[in-house]
Amino acid sequence: MQYILIADDNHDITDVLSTYSKKEGYEPVVANDGEEALRLFEHYNPAAVLLDVMMPKEDGYEVCRKIRAKSNVPVILITARGEDFERIMGLDIGADDYIVKPFSPSEVMARIRAVLRRMTRTEKDISSGNTINVSNLVINLDEYTLHIGGKKVSLTKKEIETMWTLVKNPNKVFTRDNLLDSLWGFDYFGDSRTVDSHIKRLRAKLDKIEHPNWDIKTIWGVGYKFEIEE
Repeated sequence: MQYILIADDNHDITDVLSTYSKKEGYEPVVANDGEEALRLFEHYNPAAVLLDVMMPKEDGYEVCRKIRAKSNVPVILITARGEDFERIMGLDIGADDYIVKPFSPSEVMARIRAVLRRMTRTEKDISSGNTINVSNLVINLDEYTLHIGGKKVSLTKKEIETMWTLVKNPNKVFTRDNLLDSLWGFDYFGDSRTVDSHIKRLRAKLDKIEHPNWDIKTIWGVGYKFEIEE
């Protein structure tokens, strides 16, 4: 039996999401505050987590941080607020997706299916080789680490996965929709601005260490690619 942890202090929302989770073949586990969510997470080891941002005791951002420190389980944040900076913050701390209320329960389930497919693809990558070395760049997907010239760069889970996807396919151009689908599991629900902001923050971290032989290039009007200098 696979569990889905649903954490929200609104009982109407947890009831609806529980009903839809059962239709998808999952067993819902419901928490009404952040502390209870963390306790249930430890006990049930769920396949995915749905977190309301504004919860009593500990908010969804803090719960996500604590889950991400110990697990790569898919986490989807749910909130009534949809400002860009909050969306970026949620993704930056390791959330896999971000849904703004009001939402369609069917869409939430579609997001869960998509992010679990993305996790399956990542696991296949690990099984076929968990390390990439390019010039002075080393990415280890088992340990979720990235080093440039022997120096570790502190990246989020999503940033590591973005680099893995780009570096594994050198000179291949990924559209914003490609990256949304592959990395966030949005299945076209996402906003392409999320990708642009994410790449900007990733570049800022990478550029702190010199890497003259490779870079993430913008292909204007299309997307991004990992380019190796000749």
